[in-house]
Amino acid sequence: MAKTPPVGGGGAIQSLRPFVPARDFAQSQRFYADLGFAVAPVGDRMADVRLDDCAFFLQDFYVKDWAENFVFHARVDDLDAWWDRIASLDLTRRYGVQAPRPPKLEPWGLRVAYVFDPSGILWHFAEVPA
Repeated sequence: MAKTPPVGGGGAIQSLRPFVPARDFAQSQRFYADLGFAVAPVGDRMADVRLDDCAFFLQDFYVKDWAENFVFHARVDDLDAWWDRIASLDLTRRYGVQAPRPPKLEPWGLRVAYVFDPSGILWHFAEVPA
């Protein structure tokens, strides 16, 4: 993918990562590690959360309205494999989250599984159907 400098010069963006709120910082770190992300502390109140080249900062900061309106969309190659992993984790019992919703074909053309993290953040795990 080409790296384009901003209009007027300047260097290319090397990464772009959101800061994601956590109601219970320790619990959210465990949740993401269980999903398969690498979680590494960055100071006392922030963690670098990554899977391959995709990453975000998890922060020990929480505003209910913000968290419950935050959505991640992760396009994956094999949604069924992701779903098998998600379903095996028993996230509702272990983390008190809403039950994950199994993959279904949405009207906009993607198969999507829905997962809520412990802070109420919604994840779309999606693939383009074959």
